[in-house]
Amino acid sequence: MTTISDFGMRISEFIKRLKFSFSFLIPQSAFRTPHSMRYFSLAQQKILLLLALILLGILYFKFYYHPLPSPSEEIVKEMVIEVLGEVWNPGVYLFKNPPTLKEAIERAGGLKELAIIEMASSSEILETGTLLTVVKESSQIYPSPPHPTPLPPGERENGPLLKGEHGRIEQEEIKIKISRMEANKLLVFSIPLDLNRISMEDLCLIPGIGESLAQEMIAYRERRRGFRSVEELKNVKGIGEKKYQSLKTFFIVNHL
Repeated sequence: MTTISDFGMRISEFIKRLKFSFSFLIPQSAFRTPHSMRYFSLAQQKILLLLALILLGILYFKFYYHPLPSPSEEIVKEMVIEVLGEVWNPGVYLFKNPPTLKEAIERAGGLKELAIIEMASSSEILETGTLLTVVKESSQIYPSPPHPTPLPPGERENGPLLKGEHGRIEQEEIKIKISRMEANKLLVFSIPLDLNRISMEDLCLIPGIGESLAQEMIAYRERRRGFRSVEELKNVKGIGEKKYQSLKTFFIVNHL
């Protein structure tokens, strides 16, 4: 927050810059109190001084003043969701708030084919870095035969289909698979990678991690059956305090 003293200092600095900028046009004597000011009353001199300060203030705010963000302002981090497959506009989309599955599908233009998304699934809140893949899968429906063969003794009614059916009907279903975006895309959007799921190839995408260090991290994870925290990276051979500080922002730990 800018205080009055800060404002005064900025105005003073602005006046100095103004004098320096126009010094080649205006003699130095012009910045001293002119003799003509003796012909103005004290009240008139105050009014002229006030008008000059107002003019300087307008020029300052127009050309020099750039307010700093208040520390109390929250930094809004956009949510990143990728939608692929049977939608009209597949791609990566940004949201100000965590979207539901339905909102993400609608943002991608909606499903190519008419389908009903279950209410429980459509209201599911997605986390940043989620990948939605809309796929079309075929399922087979077997019609009941005109004279079905009786079920063997002891077989449940909801068990295997009745014998004696003729042909089958194929029906296409729309399914939505929820997974994580590729590691290179997560890194582009500064989304941390899960230490317990990242592959060695993806580890090598991170600045400061080569193949040998990636192998050490994978070996440690396998020995310990997963990382419990990001800080556990310090226990990996080849990662000291300085290295840890440069790497910790790239990772999170989701417990298995």
